[in-house]
Amino acid sequence: MIGPLVEPESVPEWLRPLVKVSADVDAKTFTRFTPPEDAYTRPAAVLILFGEREADGEPDILLQRRADTLGSHAGQVAFPGGGAEDGDDGPVGTALREAEEETGVVPSGVRPVAVLPELFVPVSGFAVTPVLAHWAEPSPVHAVDPGETASVARVAIADLVDPANRFTIKKAGMPWKGPAFEVGGLFVWGFTAGLLSVLLGLGGWEREWDSDDVRDLDEALAAFQARLAGGE
Repeated sequence: MIGPLVEPESVPEWLRPLVKVSADVDAKTFTRFTPPEDAYTRPAAVLILFGEREADGEPDILLQRRADTLGSHAGQVAFPGGGAEDGDDGPVGTALREAEEETGVVPSGVRPVAVLPELFVPVSGFAVTPVLAHWAEPSPVHAVDPGETASVARVAIADLVDPANRFTIKKAGMPWKGPAFEVGGLFVWGFTAGLLSVLLGLGGWEREWDSDDVRDLDEALAAFQARLAGGE
């Protein structure tokens, strides 16, 4: 099932636009990539978990940074998630299981509210279903397995849409460009940044930012890591 899993009026007001629009979007809303005909794709799901900060009630989102020692996507920031397994109750089950295994999220406190269209990720061959959820009863989170996850963070939506934290990246010798964020000690790019960028717009949070600020990926990442090492 694609679209809302609950009545939009039953979620916090700030989350309602996303729940409502989930019925009207398709894969092309989020990506230009489609799987080649007859190509094998492995089903996967990610949990896009929205909560409210205890201090001020402002919305935030759960992100994790993958371990630097992983064979693929090492060190990259991602939503909790992974490949489907036998016994999962569809994409929602996969997303909740993976989030618990990776970040310690207690599934009973998470309310899935909408399912987005399946998105093809060419570099991995996964067909990823994003599951939107509201963190009704937040639980402590941490990197459950340091061999897989380096860190876990709740990032404020206000920080993600701050124009000072957004820019565009490109890779030398390639025509590809994509959004990126530097926020909360994280450098977010790739599939996760692309999905976040669209969701911020659909949710009505996006602020005007400098879309002409285009940086080389390797140089931007190196500069970010240098700032972290310097304690900035």
